[in-house]
Amino acid sequence: REDVSKQAIGEMICANCLHKIEAEVGAAVEEAGLPPEKLRRMFKAITEASLRLFFQDPKLHEIAASAATERWQSVLAYEGRVQKLLRDVLQEGRQTGDFERKTPLDETAMAIYLVMRPYLHPLLLQHSSDYAQEAPARLSNLVLRSLSP
Repeated sequence: REDVSKQAIGEMICANCLHKIEAEVGAAVEEAGLPPEKLRRMFKAITEASLRLFFQDPKLHEIAASAATERWQSVLAYEGRVQKLLRDVLQEGRQTGDFERKTPLDETAMAIYLVMRPYLHPLLLQHSSDYAQEAPARLSNLVLRSLSP
């Protein structure tokens, strides 16, 4: 019984953290003009917000690591919303002519999500933190080159 309530508290804490990251990422994407810049900002904001939240508090990092490893509902929902935001940016980029249209949208979105994933996942981020300063720019540039029409 105690484990269940601990899990429920953990879920709430986790959901709140993920909503904070999401709000920051959403705001960064909103501020950008064109789709390529939105994608750049998305990479940068996800990395910065995740690093700040997951590592400012060891207890929070522990909860986030459990949530990600055990695939809690809040994590699955968050990942789904990040993937939707990414698909929306890609769709917009296809409409503006900034991004290629040959590859199926879902395939493109999932591939880019997998490039982003190490910066979304607390345990992977821990091992990627040495590159966290330069990675968002380098990875988003690589992705943008692959998306050019």
